[in-house]
Amino acid sequence: MDTAATPAGLTITPLDVADDHAVEQAYALRSAILAADLPDFPPLCRQRFFGQLRHPMPGEEERFVLAHLDGRAVGYLSIELPQLENTENASLDIEVLPDYRRRGIGRALYGHAVRTVRELGRKRVNGLSKGPLPGEPARVEPGREFATSFGAKNALVDIRRRLDLGTLDQAHLDELLAASWLKADGYTLVRWIGPTPDEYLDDIAYLDGRLIQDAPMGDLEWEAAKPDRERIRKVDDLLVVRGRRLYSSVLRHDATGRVVAWTMIDVGATPDWHGYQQITIVDPDHRGHRLGTIAKIENLRYTMSHQPALRIIDTWNAGVNDHMISINEAIGFRPVDAWNNWQLTL
Repeated sequence: MDTAATPAGLTITPLDVADDHAVEQAYALRSAILAADLPDFPPLCRQRFFGQLRHPMPGEEERFVLAHLDGRAVGYLSIELPQLENTENASLDIEVLPDYRRRGIGRALYGHAVRTVRELGRKRVNGLSKGPLPGEPARVEPGREFATSFGAKNALVDIRRRLDLGTLDQAHLDELLAASWLKADGYTLVRWIGPTPDEYLDDIAYLDGRLIQDAPMGDLEWEAAKPDRERIRKVDDLLVVRGRRLYSSVLRHDATGRVVAWTMIDVGATPDWHGYQQITIVDPDHRGHRLGTIAKIENLRYTMSHQPALRIIDTWNAGVNDHMISINEAIGFRPVDAWNNWQLTL
């Protein structure tokens, strides 16, 4: 590990999530960093940020840290510690205000994180950095430089794609949907807003648990979750607390009554113009019926009918997930940038 000296005047302290002043500092800090580093992203949702700090997901422990230089909050660290699966892993998010970078603050935060996760018996740390798309000209990538300086390996490349709803070709979507429904005899579309209805909790838990099993994971050492109906219920309730409006569409198999395909779009409390295309998963026993395409198009239109100000939707896929990428691009998603998944064995 790098042993660069801690900058004079730097203090690194745990963030007390019950301290309103400290949480406000963290929110202002992260908002400024987001605006500088990802100007095309929506502003940081206040309810989502406060909810993340104060209402952890079931099976997750998170620790938050602030770095102050001469009394000013200049750096932020979150350490995510899975408690049910992946108990040898820890995920790190290290952020420093642009004007204070290359002074050793990020390295000091990293050193604090590594000492913490080692004390807790974790063996691996994970992190993300943004970079150019494959094939684009090389450019300076501070995140890559930072990760590789500690020996981290790029275990998986995800590609962010963006859908501009102002460019949607509705006639093309009609054609895709009609052709797909021709292959989906025996399935019924069901939709809902917010938490999962009780009668579908078991099926959604099964599909959610399949996501990591089925998605390309590259060289990441990451165990698939094993959620049950109670975990799904608790997650749904916490997402509501965080102000997230969830729009789900599923395909139910008529012969068995089971939900066998599911997709979801997530729109935050603020702003109202941006959303995230989240999970899309089809039970392996029911693939080949275009259920993923049906669910995504139907859910997109369902969401738009309830979110009239929505203009932009972002999504991420592993760069080698050709099937899901083909569906997204047929709908109109276009690549924006690459996100590198770094992993380091301590």
